[in-house]
Amino acid sequence: MEPDEPLARRAGDPLDALARHDLDPFSVEELEARIGALTAEIERTQRHLHRAVNHRASADALFKR
Repeated sequence: MEPDEPLARRAGDPLDALARHDLDPFSVEELEARIGALTAEIERTQRHLHRAVNHRASADALFKR
């Protein structure tokens, strides 16, 4: 990704390292476990995002933005 792209990552970002990881050495079982772990992390991130959006909406309503 280029630095000016909307989702540009910082140097040493774990997500960048994850995306560059060679998947060839993994077995089917290991790949399935990896997908399960990544899916759980996506769900956790989505829950956090949902809470943040709700918190922001509550603050905006309180201050009548």
